[in-house]
Amino acid sequence: MSVSNKRHTVKAFLQVVELSKAGTAITFEVFCDGLKLGTIEVGQGSFGWKPVGKQRFKRRSWTEFEAFMRNYW
Repeated sequence: MSVSNKRHTVKAFLQVVELSKAGTAITFEVFCDGLKLGTIEVGQGSFGWKPVGKQRFKRRSWTEFEAFMRNYW
């Protein structure tokens, strides 16, 4: 699945329908003007962001992510 506007494109990779088991996740690749910005990984226990060029995801629990969004918005 791919969603885009004039500048940004997001590609989603769904490997499982249910995120109930450890190690299962939905992966989103995020692009801007055709260049990959990074990857978002959404799982049952956490939300992760990995910028291009980094080896590891920066992971946050859903509680931490919710607090971040409350402060950001």
